[in-house]
Amino acid sequence: MKKHPLVLFLTLILISAFATDGYSQDQKREYYQLKTYTLQNEKQDSVMDSYLKDAYLPALKRAGIEKVGVFKYRPNNFLTANKIFVLIPFASFEQFETLDDMLAQDKAYIAAGSDYINAKSDEPPYERINSVLMRAFTGMPQMKPSEVQGDRKDRVYELRSYESPTEAKYQNKVDMFIKGGEIELFESVGANAVFYAEVLSGDRMPNLMYMTTYPNMEKRDAVWESFFGSEKWGELSTDPKYQNNVNKADKLFLYPTEYSDY
Repeated sequence: MKKHPLVLFLTLILISAFATDGYSQDQKREYYQLKTYTLQNEKQDSVMDSYLKDAYLPALKRAGIEKVGVFKYRPNNFLTANKIFVLIPFASFEQFETLDDMLAQDKAYIAAGSDYINAKSDEPPYERINSVLMRAFTGMPQMKPSEVQGDRKDRVYELRSYESPTEAKYQNKVDMFIKGGEIELFESVGANAVFYAEVLSGDRMPNLMYMTTYPNMEKRDAVWESFFGSEKWGELSTDPKYQNNVNKADKLFLYPTEYSDY
């Protein structure tokens, strides 16, 4: 039995709408770049602060990139080297791919960042740059800059990296966050997550990264105590399908600089 032409037409529209909606939902997942600048001395620290505050972040805003986080190690941490962490959100991979070309054509950026851009080879502004490219989890497709208040040096921005022994185990850990409900658990205990993301390119793969925030270390400790003591975590941590999916976990305690967007 043949369908009426109008029915066929409406069916095609619905199919197209669902397909487009699925595609747009996928496209809403942001990309993140975490740039880590390793510094040798206070002079480099000063040069980098001036460059990021007066040249780089303003240029990113002109390129349509808002809410860039700039972080340093919290005081009293044992440090083998000083570092500055810059977390940049991108609406698309194309925006990430074309950023350097846009900066090269930004005259205001070139003028404001001249000391950094034209630094002498025997007086570099940093020792090295490490870069990690990530894509947001489907369970939290866009970054949520922290609304934590209080003195910035008291705040705790906890950056975690979970490495897995195999790609399959890594995907299992991602599923644990999304399908297993680990993201919802973090939200329920007040962890104030900034992002959860899959690492697409980096020096510690396969792995995922995420950041949670707190007004101070006392609040951070209390939240994690609630997390580990929750019934939900008890279920997840003992669920046979989520066993042995992380073989190395790193955590950094950071605070936002005065010129960080959050």
